Amino acid sequence: QVQLVESGGGLVQAGGSLRLSCAASGRTFSSVAMGWFRQAPGKEREFIATISQSGASTYAADSVKGRFTTSRDNAKNTVYLQMNSLKPEDTAVYYCAAKAGYSSSYYYDYDYWGQGTQVTVSS
Repeated sequence: QVQLVESGGGLVQAGGSLRLSCAASGRTFSSVAMGWFRQAPGKEREFIATISQSGASTYAADSVKGRFTTSRDNAKNTVYLQMNSLKPEDTAVYYCAAKAGYSSSYYYDYDYWGQGTQVTVSS
C-alpha cells in the first residue's frame, strides 16, 4: 500500500509558476514509479508526466513539455511537479499516482492515487 498526499495547488495568474508536491508513505518509495495527471471539469483524466523509480528517467506530455518538469527526492519520499508559464487551460485538479515497476503514461496502470489538488490559472 502507498498513501499519497498532494499539496501546492492554488490560484495563479497566467504566466506564473507553481510547484506541486506529492508526499508518499507506506511502501518503499524508491520501488514505485510516479505519475502526474490532471482532470478539468467535463474532461477526461489527462496524463502530464511520469518519472522512474530512481528519477533518472522522465517523460512529459506534449501539452506541457518545456513548461512542466517532474522530479523526485527518494530520501524525502516526495515527488514534485514544477509548473512554469502556466496557461488558463492548465486549470484542473492535479493528481499524483504510484505504480510498481516501470513508469507509464496510462492512468489505468497506476494502483495508488492521491486526493488531488486544485490548480486555477487566471487570464
